[in-house]
Amino acid sequence: MFRRLRLSRVAAVAALFAVLSVSAAPLAAAAPAAQQQPQLSIPIVGSGPAGAFSGVFQLQRFAVQDGAVVAVGMLTGTVTTATGVVGSVARAITLPVAIGDATCEILHLDLGPLHLNLLGLEIDLSRIVLDITAQAGAGNLLGNLLCAVAGLLDNPGGLARLLNQILGGLLG
Repeated sequence: MFRRLRLSRVAAVAALFAVLSVSAAPLAAAAPAAQQQPQLSIPIVGSGPAGAFSGVFQLQRFAVQDGAVVAVGMLTGTVTTATGVVGSVARAITLPVAIGDATCEILHLDLGPLHLNLLGLEIDLSRIVLDITAQAGAGNLLGNLLCAVAGLLDNPGGLARLLNQILGGLLG
């Protein structure tokens, strides 16, 4: 019950970092593992049949496990059961990271009004706006190809390093 809530919060943060990475300039190399890593605290609140949970997920870093990007951090908080019994939680957890929206912008063309005079033939065109967006996913061969070329962040190791650099830049 709490896992789904934690996953959605971490996925939202990871998506935010992915969006920021598109426009962010490369940051300095990540700090060595021996040094204290910066942490991002994400409040987690939820309830279910077993009780209510209130705590914080401290995102420490991103890593690659089994070819996929994961978020590594510490979950701390309290669980209150329906009968009022309070217990504490403190554990290191690794959560899968899902990058949201599988679309990528390929072309945005915005032409103002045009007036052409070709040897007495006059052509007037009003404003033209052309947007081409690729949709990735199962069965979308061309969309998958164009998003892969446009994104170039499909390497999980490179993506994890980039997310760690952004995290270090934001908190360091």
